[in-house]
Amino acid sequence: MAKWFHSGRRRDCCAVVYAAGELRAQSIKARIERHYDERIDPQSFYATLSSLVESGYLTRHREGLADVYALSSAGERALLEHHAWLSAQIDTHHGEDTTAAE
Repeated sequence: MAKWFHSGRRRDCCAVVYAAGELRAQSIKARIERHYDERIDPQSFYATLSSLVESGYLTRHREGLADVYALSSAGERALLEHHAWLSAQIDTHHGEDTTAAE
């Protein structure tokens, strides 16, 4: 798994953007804060977005005064791969222990 996915906040940002298509930074932040019912430090949040852009998982363009973010093809691929892995972990395979083979 790519290092950027080691952070739940990075995964959450990508998932929120994936669901919406494109979002302004403040909308991404508000949706995550609403989900967790907790305030996110703005400096930390914007550093997360910058890291995702620098890593090539999000794209950023300017609309007026706001930055607008979209998931890149690499970001979409990584998010969908993570979703498939997580779904497999949650699926109990009819009660079988899927970790025993590892």
